[in-house]
Order: sequence, then C-alpha cells, then structure tokens
Amino acid sequence: METTRHLTATVYVVNDGATALHEHERMGITIPPGGHVDRGELPHEAGLREVREETGLDATLVDDAPSVDAPAGRALPRPRHQMLYDVNVHEDGTVGHQHVDQLFFASAADRAFDPADGEEGADSWDWYTPGELRDDDAVAADVAELGTEAIETVEAAEAANATR
Repeated sequence: METTRHLTATVYVVNDGATALHEHERMGITIPPGGHVDRGELPHEAGLREVREETGLDATLVDDAPSVDAPAGRALPRPRHQMLYDVNVHEDGTVGHQHVDQLFFASAADRAFDPADGEEGADSWDWYTPGELRDDDAVAADVAELGTEAIETVEAAEAANATR
C-alpha cells in the first residue's frame, strides 16, 4: 500500500507569554492553527492564512533566516521544525496518510479570537502558558514542548527588538 503525504504548515502563535491552542473538533486533539498548503502557496503563507482563518489573529512570523543576495531568488522564512505525522494508520500498522508539517513561530498583537465563517468558534480557542501546557492532560507532550519553545523564542525576539 502506498502512503499519501501532504505538505502542511502549523503556526504556534504567541501573545503575552502564552500560545493559542484549540481542541480540533474532528481529530479530538489540542493543537495550534494550521492546515494543508494549497497549490501555489508557500508553507509560511499557508501557515499565516490558516492562523487568520482559524483564529482571526493577525500574526507576524518570528524569522531568523539570513538574507541572501540572489539575483533570481529570495530567502524564505525558515520553519523552526519539520515533523512527519501519521494521520491514518490502519489496523495492520500500515500508514495510509501522513502530513509533512512545517512548524513556524509567530507573535500576535492581541488575544481576540474571531474565526472566519465555517471555522470552529472563538470559544474553542484558549491561551496556554508554559505551566498550563505541561499540566493539561489534553495537551500532547510534543505540543507542550513546541508551544513552550515558541513562547520562549517569541519573548526573546521581542526583548531583542526592544533593545534596538
């Protein structure tokens, strides 16, 4: 059996020491905003689009990719992590579907959730501090670790920008 792989993008959005997560209605897991990269989209563009659609937040990526002088090219925001997730595992252990996920970190200026029509409601979203990430049994270990890393990264970038 062949495994189908789709490119996805996820963004851990941070505001005031916490990251935005929701319980995904269909999957039954607590995760940050994200989804499939559409045809013609770059992964970071897909991630920011998903943030806007799912949360209504206007996010800014924390990007430390060096600028490259390339006459016919440009540097793209570098994902913080690339993960491979099994989405559809059959009873015999074969994997039918996987997501190749590009993970980005971003900041948001406020905490006002306002999802687009057709998305899960604002009440499905919440902000999690590092302590809440660790202590909430509904948050998987990888989400807690990546969410904490996102908070620390965004806070360090904001502190560095404040001293400039």
